[in-house]
Amino acid sequence: MRKPRHLSPDERALWDVVAGRTTPLDPKRPKDVTPVAPPKKPLPNTRSPDPLPNFMVGGQADPKRPNDLLRPIGERLTAAPVQMDTKSYGKMTRGKLKPEGRLDLHGMTMAEAHPELIAFVLGAQAVGKRLVLVITGKGKDRDEGYAIPVRYGVLRHQVPQWMALPPLKQAILQVTPAHVRHGGQGAYYVYLRRRR
Repeated sequence: MRKPRHLSPDERALWDVVAGRTTPLDPKRPKDVTPVAPPKKPLPNTRSPDPLPNFMVGGQADPKRPNDLLRPIGERLTAAPVQMDTKSYGKMTRGKLKPEGRLDLHGMTMAEAHPELIAFVLGAQAVGKRLVLVITGKGKDRDEGYAIPVRYGVLRHQVPQWMALPPLKQAILQVTPAHVRHGGQGAYYVYLRRRR
């Protein structure tokens, strides 16, 4: 440990000037005690409620509670703002509009499905189609109780994410879950932008 350095006469004179201009916070406190900052008040709780309110370390998991903390993909897509004509949107969600093309991704891996989806959507837009149907299937429940849960319906969750990224993002106006007559939760309506 280094020895403390003594102040030079100029430094000491400067310190005395600064100390002389200050007023003590508490005149009864001895001068050689360093003031301690008061404890900070905690910030008000502005975040959303805890998604795991009954969580205890080492506790048993609730078998009724899903492992996925996000809302189901269908709810998230339905809650997205409507970008297209509301009358056409209503007809589409009720299954009244007939898709002009369809792509079935059943049995494909993610590596096979992604390029197929890109080629199909961009090709459909190139020939002037407006509404197409992408069938992903509902997926199989493959979670076998391992430490990391496996998501139910990998393509069903991945396809909307691919559609929200380039190069598909600029071609798509709206994505919604399909009506039951066109596949229900295992398919998506994809409403395409007009090509300019």
